[in-house]
Amino acid sequence: MQPAKIKDLLARVQRGELSIEEAVGKLRILPFEDLGYAKIDHHRSLRTGFPEVIYCEGKSLEHLASIVKQMNHHQTTILATRASATVADVLQSVEPSAQYHESARMVVIRAQSAASGDPQILVLSAGTADIPVAEEAAVTAESLGGAVERMYDVGVAGIHRLLDHHDRLCQADVIIVVAGMEGALPSVVSGLVDVPVIAVPTSVGYGASFEGLAALLAMLNSCAAGVVVVNIDNGFGAGYFARTLTRQLAKTVKPET
Repeated sequence: MQPAKIKDLLARVQRGELSIEEAVGKLRILPFEDLGYAKIDHHRSLRTGFPEVIYCEGKSLEHLASIVKQMNHHQTTILATRASATVADVLQSVEPSAQYHESARMVVIRAQSAASGDPQILVLSAGTADIPVAEEAAVTAESLGGAVERMYDVGVAGIHRLLDHHDRLCQADVIIVVAGMEGALPSVVSGLVDVPVIAVPTSVGYGASFEGLAALLAMLNSCAAGVVVVNIDNGFGAGYFARTLTRQLAKTVKPET
């Protein structure tokens, strides 16, 4: 937002022409920054609670550097998803503090910190091959201020590995379950807990897995209640949704008296 517009808005509040609530409403709909090849929505966090996220695949290095440079002026959290090592090098040249999470393929600038006592997000992976998608979910939720724990390689082929951590499952407030192959793990988990389960199918599997379609359809047809499903390999979407849920939970939890 241009400084002149902010000053005008504040002056109208000072003169009593606008209430504080009306001014906040106007801030939420003020124009984006038009770079020609991209339109940066600097006010998205005012509307949704979280800043705009950059999807890197398909964008030129020059455009990515420029977008991050402009967003960086606002000192907000920046998430760049599906980022290669080359992309990370370019973004770190723009902002040296940028962190590259190689497994998750994400670049994060100014990650938010979880508050003490925040609702817990637990991220599970069925197999080790599912970890990159699980990490995308975990890093997304963490960077947006979520309290995240991880539990990897607990698939149904060795169900005792999952059951050995039953106490941890029951302590979570939201659970993300990442699985390829036949995609059965979310149904098993949902039958053990009383919290939302977000299922993430991955493209991990042999020929008849159809690059994740088999897992996706299995999760959509889950016999367990309380399971919601995101798209194939969409760890980002799962992490974002989980953090949205815990953010709302934190608002509704009343302190003990």
